[in-house]
Amino acid sequence: MEKAAHPRSASRPPAARRRSVAPRVAAALGTLGALLALMLAGAAPASAHATLDSTDPAQNSVVATAPPAVTLTFSETVSLSSDSVRVLDPAGKAVDTGNPGHADGKGNTARVGLNSGLANGTYTVAWRAVSEDSHPVGGAFTFSIGAPSDTSVSATALQGAKADDLVAALYGTGRTVAYAAFALLAGVAAFVLVCWPAGAARRPVQRLLMTGWTALLASTVAVLMLRGPYERGSGIGQALDLSLVRATLDERIGTALAARLLLLAAAGIFLSLLVGQLGQPPKPAAPAGAEPHDDDTEAAELRELEQRAAERPQREARIGLGVAGLVLAVALSATWVGADHASVGIQVWLALPFGILHLIAMALWLGGLASLLVALREGVGAEVVDRFSRIAFGSVAVLAVTGVYQSWRGLGSWSALTGTEYGKLLLVKSGCVVVMLGVAWISRSWLARLRSAPAEAAEVERAEVPEPVGAVAHSEDPVRRAQLERQRAAARTAGRERGLTPTRAGLRRSVLVEALVAVAVLVVTTMLTNSPPGRVAGEVRAAGSGATAPGAGNSAPAAPQTEPGRTVELKLPYDTKGRTPNAKGTATVTLNPARTGPNEVRLALDGADGKPVDVPEVQLAFTLPDRDLGPLPVALTAAGTGRWSGTTQLPLAGTWVVSVQIRSSDIDQTTPTQQFKIG
Repeated sequence: MEKAAHPRSASRPPAARRRSVAPRVAAALGTLGALLALMLAGAAPASAHATLDSTDPAQNSVVATAPPAVTLTFSETVSLSSDSVRVLDPAGKAVDTGNPGHADGKGNTARVGLNSGLANGTYTVAWRAVSEDSHPVGGAFTFSIGAPSDTSVSATALQGAKADDLVAALYGTGRTVAYAAFALLAGVAAFVLVCWPAGAARRPVQRLLMTGWTALLASTVAVLMLRGPYERGSGIGQALDLSLVRATLDERIGTALAARLLLLAAAGIFLSLLVGQLGQPPKPAAPAGAEPHDDDTEAAELRELEQRAAERPQREARIGLGVAGLVLAVALSATWVGADHASVGIQVWLALPFGILHLIAMALWLGGLASLLVALREGVGAEVVDRFSRIAFGSVAVLAVTGVYQSWRGLGSWSALTGTEYGKLLLVKSGCVVVMLGVAWISRSWLARLRSAPAEAAEVERAEVPEPVGAVAHSEDPVRRAQLERQRAAARTAGRERGLTPTRAGLRRSVLVEALVAVAVLVVTTMLTNSPPGRVAGEVRAAGSGATAPGAGNSAPAAPQTEPGRTVELKLPYDTKGRTPNAKGTATVTLNPARTGPNEVRLALDGADGKPVDVPEVQLAFTLPDRDLGPLPVALTAAGTGRWSGTTQLPLAGTWVVSVQIRSSDIDQTTPTQQFKIG
C-alpha cells in the first residue's frame, strides 16, 4: 500500500489532494527514469558469473606434442569439484587424470593432468565450476595435438554441463520459498512491533510468524542438500550424499546457508520473546469517571502518571525487540547478498548494503501485506492501517532507489534490457511491481473511505466467547457436545465478521490482490538471481532456447540446411545504435567445409552502404545449445579493412548458434546471432 495522506490534508477536498499528489508522483518517476538513463548510458558491463579468460593449450590451437596438463584461467575465483575439468579424445574417451585443482594455488585457475602417450588428433575439454557469486558456470573448447582431426564426443559425456531438470526445479522452488518465508517472518514481526503490538496476542498473527520461521528453516535445509547435485548436474538421488554437503559447506554459499541456520535459532528465541512480551493482555486503565474539577486535578495527573508507568514496560520491550529484530533482519539478508551477484563485480562496497536494504524493504512491504490481511479480518482500526501505509511508502521508495542501482549494475547497457534473459526478467519484475503500485493506489482510496467514516475507522472490540463450565462442559452426550462446538464456532465467526464492513472488505480484497502479485514478484526475483547478467552469453542462450521453445513469439530465422563439404554463408544484420558510420551494417560469416571437425572461418563487416568498415572490437563464437557446448570463441586474424579469418573446431553435429559481438565505439555494442545446422 502507498502512504496515506498527511493528517493536515484530511480536510482538503479529494480532488485537490489528487492534484497535489499527482505532480509529486510524476516528478519522482521522472527523476528515477532520468537517473536510470544516465547510469545505463555511461555504464560498463558488470562482472558477475566467472568467464573463461584463457586456456593452456589455447583454444583451437594445434600443439606439436601432448601437453602434461590443461590449465584454465577465469575472470574471478572459482570452486572446483572432482570432475570440474574433463578432457576427451576424438573417440570420446576420458584422457585426464581427474581431481582438478588450482594452478600454483591461484583461486581463479583450474588445472587437470593428462595421461601420457596421447595420440595426434582433436581433443575436447568440457569444464564446469562455481563462480564467486555462487552460480555454476560451464563450457567447452577444443585443441589439437599434431594436426586437427574429426572428433565424435557423445552427448552423455557432456551431460554434466547441465543441471538435472528435477534438481533445478526443486532448487529454484527452495530459493523462492526462502525469499517468501523471509518476507513473511521479517515483515510480520515488523508489523507487530511498529503498527499493531496487540497483534502478538492474536493466534492468526502467531501462526504467520511460525509459518515464516518454519518455511525458512525447511527451505534453507533443502537448498543446502540440493546444492551439490545442482552444481554437478547429478540426479536427485545424490541430495543425501554427505560428501556433497561437506563440499557445499566449504563454498561461500554453503557458509551463508550454515550462518542462516544459526541465525534462525536466534530468531526462534526472538519470536518467543516477541509473543511473550507483547502478547500479554494490557493492564486495564483506571476508570475515567466524570470530568475533573479544579480540586481533583492532582488526582487526574496521578492517574495519568500511573497509566504511563503501566505502559512503560511494554514500550521498553518494543524498543529492545525492535533493535534485536533489526539486527537479525540485516544478518539474515546478508546470507543472501553475500553469496549472490552483489558480492562480485563493480562497487561491491556499495552493492552489498544496497542489496540488504532491498531485501529488508521487500520484506517490510510484502510481509506487511500478509499481516494487514489478518489485521483487517481481526477488525483493526484505521490508525493501524495508516501506520503500515507510511511504512509501505518508505519501503517502496527504498525499493525504487536500490532497484535502479541494481538494474544499472546488472545490465550495463540499454541493449541488455531486451537482448538478455536477465534484462527480460527484469522487465517482467518491473511490470509486476507497477501492477502492485496500481493496486496499492486503489487500496489508498479504500483507506480514505475508511478514515472518512468514524464508525468504521474505529477498532472493533474482540468478541469474547464464553466457555461452558461444570457438567455442561464435560457432557458425555455427543449430540450436546457437537451442538456446543457449533455454537462456539458461530460465535467466533460472528466476532470476526463484525470487523468486515463493506469498506473494510473492499480494502481487504485490494490488499489480497496486492499480496498475490507479490508472490509473482518473488518467483521472478528468484529467476533473476539465477540468471547471469553477462550480455554475450545471455544472448547466445536466449537464441538457443528460442529455437526449441514452441510457440515463441519472436522465433529465430530458419536454420539453413548444409551438406558436408559445402561452404555456408551466414548474413547477420547488426545495429549498435551508435552514430558512427560503422554502427550499422551486415556481418557475413563464411564456414568451409561446414561439417564436424576443423572449419575455416571468414568474417566480413560491411556498412549500410555495402562498403567494408572497421570496428574497435569484434568477437566471434559458436555454441551448440542442445549439448550445452560452448561458447567456442574463434581467434580472428585481420585480413584487411573489415575482414578477418580464423579456424574453429565443431566437434558435434546439430543446430549451432553463431554470435558476433561488434563494438562500434566505446559504449555502442551489439551481438547479432543466427542458427545453422551441421550434419
